[in-house]
Formats: sequence, C-alpha cells, structure tokens
Amino acid sequence: MSQYKIAVVVGSLRRDSFNRKLASAIAKLAPPDFVFEQLQIDDLPHYNQDDDGNQAAPVKRLKAAVSAAQGLLFVTAEYNRSIPGVLKNAIDQASRPYGQSAWKGKPAGILGVSVGAVGTALAQQHLRNVLAYLDAPTLGQPEAFIQAKDGLFDDAGNIGEDSKKFLQAWMDSYVAWVKTHNA
Repeated sequence: MSQYKIAVVVGSLRRDSFNRKLASAIAKLAPPDFVFEQLQIDDLPHYNQDDDGNQAAPVKRLKAAVSAAQGLLFVTAEYNRSIPGVLKNAIDQASRPYGQSAWKGKPAGILGVSVGAVGTALAQQHLRNVLAYLDAPTLGQPEAFIQAKDGLFDDAGNIGEDSKKFLQAWMDSYVAWVKTHNA
C-alpha cells in the first residue's frame, strides 16, 4: 500500500484541547506514507435509532471518512472517569444501523492527555471495551497515559524533547499495527 489514511477522532470539542494538540503533534512522528485526517464530530445529531433509516448528512460524512481509512486514531479526554459523550455519540452514529458499522475491522490506536497524573487511563479502557464490541482491533501495547505538563509540547506545537522518545516508540508500534492489519 503506497499510502495509509488514518481517521483521527478527537474526543474533545474544546478549542484549546490538549488532545487535539496531541493529535496534531503525534501525526508528525509518523512516516510520510501515513496521512492523518481529524474528523469533525461537533455537528453530529444525538444518536436516535429512529434515524437509522435516514441518517443525517454529518453522520454519512463521518461514516464515509471512517470507511475510507486504513486505520483509526482516537485521542480523547477523560470526563468523569470515562469517554466524553461527544465521542460515544460519534462511535454510536458510525456503528449504525446494526450490521453496518464503519468501525469493523479498522485497526485502532488510543491516546489521551489530561492534567491528572493517570492521564486518561480509565477513558482509554472504556474505549477499548467499546471498540472490542465493534470489532475494531485495538493496539494494546504500548499504552500511553499522558499527563499535560510543561515540556509536553514545544513552542511550535510539536512533541517536546522530554516526551519524544516515548511517543515515537508508541507511533512506531501503531504504524506496525496498521500495516499488519492492512497486509
């Protein structure tokens, strides 16, 4: 495969989200044959099974982008010890109607950054459970529970030197994961 298109789902809508910043910065650690596209989820309607037969245009756009991707990258905040509602809504929308999930078989990676010392460990575990049900094989190791602190990003918005070696190793594992599942 000459190019791997990665659909990136950021589980935070905040304008200055640490997770959106992480999603942008970590993409720069990937090889040039990996292209990352952050998907828009802020305009999705709330999931309602009554709409399965006539999904809204933003839902169709999301499903098409996920379907066209060779891999998934979830970069999420943790809200109340779980995944944000906006992320769960996006996952539910693209998994419906039943039997027509866009997530099925797409190799996934999960990251998250938080001001808390344990990063987004519980949100990541909950997300792994959801993705397992949706048959999206998820990279198990290495895990990356990242604390937002000085030096995580440099002045240009790249991964800072203190975190670069660890996050490069994570990206290298993720790249191998995606390639293995697309072989």
